[in-house]
Amino acid sequence: PAASVRGPKYVVKKGKTPVLSAEEARTLFASIDTSHVVGLRDRALIGIMTYTFARVGAVLGMRLEDYYPQGKRWWVRLHEKGGKQHEMPAHHKLEAYIDEYIQQAGVAGDRKGFLFRSAVGKTKTLSERPLNQVDVYRMIRRRAKEAGILTPIGCHTFRATGITNYLENGGTLEKAQFMA
Repeated sequence: PAASVRGPKYVVKKGKTPVLSAEEARTLFASIDTSHVVGLRDRALIGIMTYTFARVGAVLGMRLEDYYPQGKRWWVRLHEKGGKQHEMPAHHKLEAYIDEYIQQAGVAGDRKGFLFRSAVGKTKTLSERPLNQVDVYRMIRRRAKEAGILTPIGCHTFRATGITNYLENGGTLEKAQFMA
């Protein structure tokens, strides 16, 4: 007879995902060596996850055609879980990061190709294959260590950091939920 009775709902007050402060995020972006295409790729990838609150899977599935102009702004199209498409305007810093990466990578003509491509060994050149999530996770850990960030961060950290920063700067919870 008690099978139909529901128990109390489990509610988590504080998330477990580490969040970077605005200063730590700036330090991370500044510490990336952008003298070669791999550094530009990493900065653009972290930028998309931070400024659009995107999941790493959605970012890695992006093609060049998913970064497009509409009016005076550039937009990113993300293919999220469950087949959902999510379009967001690109922040001006994100536009600069992506534009510089695309120009240096020389992939502007391949609109159907993957936006974020894996590197060929340690040659600092890119292949045609897309990055995978494990490589992104390792890259993030390596870049954080190089920047002197002691917190063990992962891919989801940038989603949480972007949302937290947005809310701290006067954004509304409803808009943050819609964007995320």
